[in-house]
Amino acid sequence: MISTEPVTSDFVWQSLREEAQNTAENEPMLAPFLQQCILSHDSFGDALCCVLSSEMAAPLMAQKDIFVTFRDALLADSNIELSAIADIHAHLDRDPASDSYLCPFLYYKGYHALQVYRMANWLWKQGRESIALFFQGRASREYDVDIHPAATIGKAVMIDHGSGVVIGETAVVEDDVSMLHGVTLGGTGKQCGDRHPKIRRGVLLSAGARILGNIEVGEGAKVGASSLVLEAVPPHTTYAGVPAKQVGKPHSASPAFSMNQDFE
Repeated sequence: MISTEPVTSDFVWQSLREEAQNTAENEPMLAPFLQQCILSHDSFGDALCCVLSSEMAAPLMAQKDIFVTFRDALLADSNIELSAIADIHAHLDRDPASDSYLCPFLYYKGYHALQVYRMANWLWKQGRESIALFFQGRASREYDVDIHPAATIGKAVMIDHGSGVVIGETAVVEDDVSMLHGVTLGGTGKQCGDRHPKIRRGVLLSAGARILGNIEVGEGAKVGASSLVLEAVPPHTTYAGVPAKQVGKPHSASPAFSMNQDFE
């Protein structure tokens, strides 16, 4: 694990280029791919737009048009790139399988889905709901991660593996949250309005956790694997079971950083 201190876009971009260059030299078969995705670009943002647009392209939606749309979003809102930098650093800090920026940047669908959400969220806020929903649908099919573009998600968020993650329209996920595959932040039925969970800073949502309804999971809390949460979770507690009840308290103030899956 590496330092949790904030990193700059320039540092991550330089590290990413060096990792790509070293990999291209050691594995020549990947060299054209790395050249197109990273080494031919002048910035982290442009490289990110290239990777995401190639995956979001469809038979009737050209990659070049998606690239321009995503780049427009980055240029209009610097927080998109800053959040993407914080998200990728979170993988290195919390995921023992991540030993470089290159792997999450190129291969981790949880990271990719979150960045497509950030682009779609910007489009949604511009009143371009139709194209935002197009990207939600494409991301759901491409990554098996379904995040509504109207959801509110902070930075330094890690979606590990990603498969089966669902985040609803009125859900809120604050900074420094970690979640694993199969997590659902959903509603409880057909009610309208504010109907999805609010996940506070530093929370760990373990694999298969389902949090339903307009309830709060308090700061620094942890939800155990395959748990069903139907009531508010107090800060700095561990909830588990079906339905979930308090089974202990996390040893750390921010379980999202420690990634300890035990019931404490």
